[in-house]
Amino acid sequence: MASVCPTKTAKKVVGIALLSAILLVFPWLGPPVYFISFLYTVFMFVCMASAWNLIGGYAGYLSFGHAAFFGTGAYAAAMLTKAVGPGTASNLLCSIPSGLVAAVIALVVGYPCLKLRGPYFAVITLCFAFVVQLSVQNLGVLGGPDGLWIKGMDLPVETGRSILYESMLLLMAITILVVERIEHSKFGAGLRAIKQDEEVAQTMAVNAPRLKMGAFALSAFFPGVAGGLHASYLTYIHPTIVFDVNMSILIVLMALFGGGASWLGPVVGAVLLSFINELLSTFVKAELARIIYGSLFIVVIIFMPNGIMEFIRKRKQTGSPH
Repeated sequence: MASVCPTKTAKKVVGIALLSAILLVFPWLGPPVYFISFLYTVFMFVCMASAWNLIGGYAGYLSFGHAAFFGTGAYAAAMLTKAVGPGTASNLLCSIPSGLVAAVIALVVGYPCLKLRGPYFAVITLCFAFVVQLSVQNLGVLGGPDGLWIKGMDLPVETGRSILYESMLLLMAITILVVERIEHSKFGAGLRAIKQDEEVAQTMAVNAPRLKMGAFALSAFFPGVAGGLHASYLTYIHPTIVFDVNMSILIVLMALFGGGASWLGPVVGAVLLSFINELLSTFVKAELARIIYGSLFIVVIIFMPNGIMEFIRKRKQTGSPH
């Protein structure tokens, strides 16, 4: 048995390295724009679902307001780009402080909101997303209802699109790595203890308020960076686009669909649902696609309440010989 585990680990490492190499070179092989755009969107949702899992999956605080952090990052990057001047470097680098802006807002909002639990926290975060969208829509300095135009990179369109594709791929990889490390750290253990029973966790010397604030801020940082990159990708942002509450709901569903108990669940959920949504949108009428999409979630909630990954794991345990 000792020789089996290293072999399996080596195969996983080789598989991940091969997949990463294929994804890295893909945009430079001259594929249709549709495929680059679709994979870019998949990377973005994997990043956001994985980040959301820190507060929603590990700590058990279901936030429906993460579109606010994504939109905040988009507008922060747009304003920073205007201030420093557009360019390839500035368009990319401005997305990093935009993530910090989103994290600071999460700390300010989280201080009072994280004292609430269960449906109260879910409702207050949903209301927060609506308030931020309406506020931005009525601020003239941010473009108001007309939105903001952002000057693209000083590069050919195909090259700029490929660079943003690579940037979102890198952000996704960093997010997954950070979440995976947290899962196996004391920080992650503390968050899981909070999810099981917050009062008991505090009696066991778990600093619940500090851990929740840290997880909430970190879960907002990566969507904020993603929003900053997406602003450059779109070159035009509008409150109804980047603050779309449906995005918040979709992120939650992706994480729960795959399973919030591990770092891999949101990744699998985001990838699967992105492909399913694209297939339904392409080959099925919009009304029927929504019915099928909703029915799929009902089936998963009934038969796989802990997500696909947990369902598969239990099936393997049941089928494995003892």
